[in-house]
Amino acid sequence: MARVAREIVQKAGVDVDKLVDLLIRNASAELTTYYYYTILRVNLIGLDGEGLKEITEDARIEDRNHFEALVPRIYELGGKIPDDMKAFHDLSACPPAHLPKDPTDIKAMLQVLVSAERCAIAGYNAICNMTAGKDHRTYDISLAILHEEVEHEAWFSEFLGEGPSGHFRRQGTGFQRNSPYVSKFLIQ
Repeated sequence: MARVAREIVQKAGVDVDKLVDLLIRNASAELTTYYYYTILRVNLIGLDGEGLKEITEDARIEDRNHFEALVPRIYELGGKIPDDMKAFHDLSACPPAHLPKDPTDIKAMLQVLVSAERCAIAGYNAICNMTAGKDHRTYDISLAILHEEVEHEAWFSEFLGEGPSGHFRRQGTGFQRNSPYVSKFLIQ
């Protein structure tokens, strides 16, 4: 399987080694962001923090789903994720979304969240640009993730008062609510 997928993508003009490296780095960013968002979410307390909990939880769950959607494609292209979690963490395409020094500073918390989303958007734009018209499967997965990352960034930037985004609260539960674009790539 990996040989055929890799050959097709390579024949289309994509540097498969570079693509696999980007996919691994973005998968690392998704998994580490899931971890750091867990810490951020549990520290969202008080009147201001409670208002952010729901969207932070949505972004957290969706980042885990993004990781789950990326891993099969990495292996389909002949790549693999590191077998050491520390090494995998350090490959992340984005810096860690650490809890701010003052976890009660909601604005600092929002800066961490919006910065993580903006880094992810840049990463998936790069993958989409590399694969557009050449590697339809990777492009489709990356575009689906990009749609969700743009929504996450919009949610957090609105809380920062950067202006309206035009995005609305999602309806539904489970996969109907979380990962509306990526869910088709997940085993349910």
